[in-house]
Amino acid sequence: MQNPNINIVKTDILSDNWYTLNKVTFTVRKKDGSTETQSREAYDRGNGAVILLYNKTSHTVILTRQFRLPTYINGNATGMLIEACAGLLDNDNPEDCIRRETEEETGYKISKAEKIFEAYMSPGSVTEILYFFIAEYSNEMKINDGGGLEEEGENIEVLELPFDKALSMIDTGDIKDAKTIMLLQHLRIKGIL
Repeated sequence: MQNPNINIVKTDILSDNWYTLNKVTFTVRKKDGSTETQSREAYDRGNGAVILLYNKTSHTVILTRQFRLPTYINGNATGMLIEACAGLLDNDNPEDCIRRETEEETGYKISKAEKIFEAYMSPGSVTEILYFFIAEYSNEMKINDGGGLEEEGENIEVLELPFDKALSMIDTGDIKDAKTIMLLQHLRIKGIL
């Protein structure tokens, strides 16, 4: 259902070099009945999926570490970020996407992923909806070393960490990625690990 108080007047593409940055001009009807014209920029990079692999027997989780330019230019001295495995849907449904990304990035082949929720991660400027999943893993599911796809410029380190250590890394600032924090806290809040 469309919001009757919002009317998009025009959309200008500011950049479509990597993804699409739009300038959207719209009118909004305010509580007093008057209307106001506003403009906002919205970055459209598509929707994505993220997963946290966990092992109930060993109380471990699988995370990744890779260079993230935006963090580097905003104070992360190394640019390296520890995070849960994630990727863009690329025209797949969320579960097919996350199974593919799990294999590419971590080297684990999962058959089932449990969707736990979906969320807008930066709704003030990015259109992306992120679909959140969890899945159990075991050593038998490891089919390769992971690390991402070379043709996509990925250079991903796979980390297997004790769950309690991963949680403590939030407090120390070693884990600063929102999606990863949300997934780790989900496992704790739900008593899964």
